[in-house]
Amino acid sequence: MRLWGLVYKETWQILRDPSSISIAFVLPVILLLIFGYGVSLDARDVPIAVVVQDPTPETASLTGAFSHSPYLVGRPMATMRAARRALSQGRVRGIVVLRGDYTRRLLAHRDPAVQVIVNGVDANTGRLVLGYVQGAWATWLQQRARRHGLSDETPVEMEQRVRFNPEVRSRNFLVPGLIAIIMTLIGALLTSLVVAREWERGTMEALMVTPVSVGEILLGKLIPYFLLGMGGMALSVFMALLLFKVPLVGSAWVLLCTAALFLLVALGMGLLISTVTKNQFAAGQTAIIVTFLPAFILSGFIFDIGSMPAPIQWITHLIAARYFVAILQTVFLAGNVWSVILPNSLALIAMAAVFLGLTWRISHKRLE
Repeated sequence: MRLWGLVYKETWQILRDPSSISIAFVLPVILLLIFGYGVSLDARDVPIAVVVQDPTPETASLTGAFSHSPYLVGRPMATMRAARRALSQGRVRGIVVLRGDYTRRLLAHRDPAVQVIVNGVDANTGRLVLGYVQGAWATWLQQRARRHGLSDETPVEMEQRVRFNPEVRSRNFLVPGLIAIIMTLIGALLTSLVVAREWERGTMEALMVTPVSVGEILLGKLIPYFLLGMGGMALSVFMALLLFKVPLVGSAWVLLCTAALFLLVALGMGLLISTVTKNQFAAGQTAIIVTFLPAFILSGFIFDIGSMPAPIQWITHLIAARYFVAILQTVFLAGNVWSVILPNSLALIAMAAVFLGLTWRISHKRLE
């Protein structure tokens, strides 16, 4: 009964604090809208300049292939000088040049060359543009070979298949990972303030003289925020499925259980910070620096962990969001792949035990 009295007290504290409700339910909506609609790693309708030095029906057919690509928008340019000016001004992302001997070499089966110049300021987009141009060129060659019965031009026919995200939408990759960032914010930021708030308001002394134990105090603060965090998680998943049309291939129960594990880790980190700092401002700043920023940068949410330097890759093993992001992206896009889910879940269980155990260990029912 003492525990439920503490839960009741903390629940009313949450309901009387608009900032807690905002962080749990308004912040996820804002972040999902920003990242779901405003952030995209896809490159579609990329403008490229097309310079044809000797127009012929063959060059017109190839330039038409660029125009019909969903990824490229061909813009004819009369001269290389005009194309280079457009590239330097950022009006196009690349230049495709069909030289004067293109048609002659094509008809003579002498491997006609197509020059591609790419703006490398944004290296990722530059590589995508180069790949799109090469894909459009290869597709055009295959179609031309079929029309003219020239099987020798396409000795190998490549059939492309994309697993787990056949639409190749970066939104399907970003939105599940964002749920881990949102739950980190909800769990760590909210609970980082609860114990510090008691010390600042002087109500911790009142709790000290009651017969409740340290474990009951911590559970009384943990349970309401756990339910609040799961509510924010449910809202995030609801938006991901209905608003952003992200597929959920795996089990909803697996998603629910692993989310509960990760939320315990986030709550443990927040309670530990709050217990150590005993100051709301310092606790909030520490929670953002220690939990949110590492989760955003080092979890694999946006930046691939495999491309990071080896020492940084080792550091990512200390970031709880790394394990949950891997679980989320697997459950949403690939299904119940237990060889991914189980090891990452065990890591979350271990981290939850460490953070909650440390919090209980350093919490004493005495004034210091």
